[in-house]
Amino acid sequence: MKILYDLLPIVLFFVAFKMAGIYVATAVAIVASILQIAWLKLRGKRVEGMQWAGLVIIVVFGGMTLILHDESFIKLKPTILYSCFAIALVVGRLIMKRNLINAMMGKQLQLPGAVWERLNWAWVGFFIFMAVLNLVVAHNFPTETWVNFKLFGAMGLTLLFVIAQALYLSKHAKEA
Repeated sequence: MKILYDLLPIVLFFVAFKMAGIYVATAVAIVASILQIAWLKLRGKRVEGMQWAGLVIIVVFGGMTLILHDESFIKLKPTILYSCFAIALVVGRLIMKRNLINAMMGKQLQLPGAVWERLNWAWVGFFIFMAVLNLVVAHNFPTETWVNFKLFGAMGLTLLFVIAQALYLSKHAKEA
């Protein structure tokens, strides 16, 4: 259910784009993201750091898109978000001496330290790959192709990565 909740702004963005174009879709994504955080807060739920980061990025880059009437800003949003995720994992590991993937998933899985390390760096690599791929699609293809990639391509690649990760982890995991 959480994954559907997290996908809601992207799906609404996609539908709004198909019906009314990039600027309406951008406004819809901003409003949906704000309402999503507000809903969590009203229900007394914890809003995770990455959710706050996503909200700030959509408001800033989406806002710049609307104010400057330039779609290139909204196209940068996924790259900025993926880059923030990669940087957080690197900073967590190298500077804070914490494996943030382990911190997020450690209650569900027991893994050897080396496996947590490989998992952390695999996510860093995946986020960097996705950041670059978004730039390639955003700058070399029409906006409609980028919007389709944002929903189907990025989600598909993420799903494939998660499945590959699950297969890898199944060899090493013990239930917590």
